[in-house]
This record gives sequence, structure tokens and C-alpha cells, in this order.
Amino acid sequence: MKLGIIRGWQEIDFAYAAAKNLSFLEFTVNHNIKADDFVAQTDKILTYMEKYGVAVGSMGRWGEKRILPDGTVCEEALASDLKLIDAAAKLSCPVYNVGVNYADEKTMDENIEIAVSYLSKLAARAKEVGVKLAVYNCDWANFIHSPDTWEKVFPRVESLGIKYDPSHTMGRHNDYFAELRDYGDKVYHFHIKGVIQIDGKTYDHPPAGLDQINWGAVLDMLYTKHYNGGLSIEPHSSYWRGQRGEWAIDYTIRHITPMLMPFEA
Repeated sequence: MKLGIIRGWQEIDFAYAAAKNLSFLEFTVNHNIKADDFVAQTDKILTYMEKYGVAVGSMGRWGEKRILPDGTVCEEALASDLKLIDAAAKLSCPVYNVGVNYADEKTMDENIEIAVSYLSKLAARAKEVGVKLAVYNCDWANFIHSPDTWEKVFPRVESLGIKYDPSHTMGRHNDYFAELRDYGDKVYHFHIKGVIQIDGKTYDHPPAGLDQINWGAVLDMLYTKHYNGGLSIEPHSSYWRGQRGEWAIDYTIRHITPMLMPFEA
């Protein structure tokens, strides 16, 4: 497994990752960013990758309303996903992460059919260009985030996987150990984001090692599932910002790095 971080795609971001001896950057090309604007920068990104020796380990598009309330596909959203999958291939990025939002005017069974159809289109393009497609397990414009929907979708979408983050599972009061036991072989990408919950509500997202997730046990489960992909540090706290935030990132690196085997799992 390799350690990286979620940041932007400018030269300063590559220099930052290199200075911290991180292997890769993850890009979140979210709904508020035009896919064409990102694609236009891929040639520059390639030069930064070569200059700093930092790969692009994951890309994704969060918050996109891919499905309209009546259940029809938003063609602009589909076009954006396809363009970004192609961009991921150009950047030798191994994983592209998506979600599928729930269409309010349709039943759950109908939504499952819609999601299967949409994800199958993306999976076909991803397979064609050598990229893995993963659904993220948070609920931001996404309802394919837990075993009750995974079990209905994964058998029907070829090679579909999961971008997994234990903090989201805790937020739904589910068991991340059980999910990793049952679906760990589907994990294509992994986020390192701490969480503290009190009275059933999220209090903070501190650095890994100052939180409630058992990171040692999580890494063990990833090893036993033969996961050998990326671990992306995701700074996501209102307190751990600025100078404190830099300390938190360094702490996370120090906490996770000793758990990484220097050979394939």
C-alpha cells in the first residue's frame, strides 16, 4: 500500500506531496468544477508528475446530481464522467470514484435499475481505457454506499469496486469491520480520515491516531483482503487547520507509515 493525500492539481500541490515523501495525489474534481477545465490541464499535470516523482493515485467527482428527479440521466453529468475517466487514463490514474444520487420520483427498486444502468456505462468506458471504477461510500449525492445497496448493484456491474472510508460507516452507525470483512475484496481506494463521535453524532475529524478508528485493525483487514492500493489522507476538520493542520498531516503520516509493509501484501 502507498500513502498519498487529497489536494489540488497545481505544481504547488505536487511539490507539497514530494516534500512530505508521499507517493501520490488524489484529485476531487467535484460537481462545481467543469470537467473540460480539468481536462485542459492534463498536459501540465503530466509534467508535474515527472518533475516531482508524484503519481496521481485516484480521481473522483463528488456531489454530482447524475440522475434527475424523474429518473432520467443528466447527459451533462454523464459526459463529464466519461471525460474524466479518459483523463484518468491519460494520467495513469488507476481509479475513478463516483456516486449515484437517488431519484425522488422513483421507487428504490427503480433507483437500483437506474444506478446499474448508469454505472455500467461508466464501467464499460473505464474497462476500455484501463481504469477501475469505484463508488464512494459517503452519501453526498449517492445512495450506493452500504451493503444493502452493494449487494444489489455489484453483481450486475462488471468490475465495480468501492472507495472506502471508515468514518462514513461510523456516521451511519454501521460496523466497518463487518463491511471490510464482507466487501474488502471490492475496495479499490481508501481514505484515511479520523473521526470522533459522541451521542451518535460526529464531533470532529482529527488526524488518524487521535480518533476512534482502530487503524491497526483496519490495516490488518486490508492486508488479509490483499489490498495493495492507495491510502489517501483526507484533511477534514474545522479545528485542525493552518499550522495545526500541518501538524495533523505529519502526525497521520507518522502514525500510518510504520504499518505499511515494504512489499506487496
